[in-house]
Parts: sequence; C-alpha cells; structure tokens
Amino acid sequence: MASLVGEGAYDAYKIVLDEAIKYGMKATMVKEMVYQATDYLGFGRALPFIEITNDILTQNKISLPLEDMATTTKDDRLEKGVKAQVAVFGDHMKEAYKQGKINEYLAANCFGDYYTRKGLDLTLRELMTFCFLMAQGGCEPQLIAHAKGNMRMGNDKDYLMRVIIQCLPYIGYPRALNAISCVEKASA
Repeated sequence: MASLVGEGAYDAYKIVLDEAIKYGMKATMVKEMVYQATDYLGFGRALPFIEITNDILTQNKISLPLEDMATTTKDDRLEKGVKAQVAVFGDHMKEAYKQGKINEYLAANCFGDYYTRKGLDLTLRELMTFCFLMAQGGCEPQLIAHAKGNMRMGNDKDYLMRVIIQCLPYIGYPRALNAISCVEKASA
C-alpha cells in the first residue's frame, strides 16, 4: 500500500486497502502509514489518501477517530527524533540536525513526530519509507540512504529485492530497476 500511496494511485489504493481491511489488516497500521506519507509526499499529496483511508475504514464499520499514537511533545520531539535517526542510520546522525534548518526539521518532524509514534515499529516505518521513495521516482539519493537504513534495521538486501519485486506491478519496471540499482549501491 505504501508504494501505491507513493505513486499517487488513488483507485488502486482503494481496492487494495478495502481488501486488506477485510482480511484483517489493523486500521492503526494503515492510518500510521498514510500519516507518515506526509513527510515523504507532502501534505497536498498525502491528504487524499488520508481521506480515502477514512472512507474505507468507515465503510468497513471501523470507528474513527482511532486512538492517538503520538509519543512526543513540542519540547522533546527533536531529542526523540534524533534518537530514532541514530537507531535507523547510525551514530553519525547524532549531530546531523545541526547542519541546517531543514536537517533540524527532518529530525524533529519526520523522525520525532512520525517515526516515534506507536502503532508501527521503526523497522516497518523504514520499509514503508523505502516504498514511498521507490514509487515516487526521482528520489534516488534518499532511496539509497533509506535502503542503508533498512539494512541496518534488519531488512537486508535480499528482503529489499523481494519487496521491489512485490511492488513491481504497482510501480512499473523503470522505478523497480532504479530501486534495484539503489539497493545495489547501498549494499556495496
């Protein structure tokens, strides 16, 4: 589903999400995925997926809103975000937020506000991020970095290659081939 969100495939997402919910996928997992998409797609491209998700959940008799999954406050989001970045990418991230305002926002917002939320673990969040980036195309430097992050989290090269193959029907060959190249570079 993250690859469908990443490429903006509204109609396909509706079909897959409805089936996933009927087969037992937890609503919390889906909502966390679409919330996290905001950081990788931007609010404008993520909002329709939030709305679609709410519609499908409601149609499947799931009460909204779901439990709040936030674990940070405005006072500790940067600190917790840096910890999440270090967990995913390594110790070199301890001071990365000091390299500029965007890096600070990345640590506080992307990692502090989203990666620290309950409902999904870091390994699954990092895998979803890989799928968002792979499906968008044009994000190869970030895809290489997140392939490395996935490998650090236990999603090894072989696993990422299987994920690419699984996503192939949704993203097409050009993006799949680019993702393979990125995984190869990340594992070198």
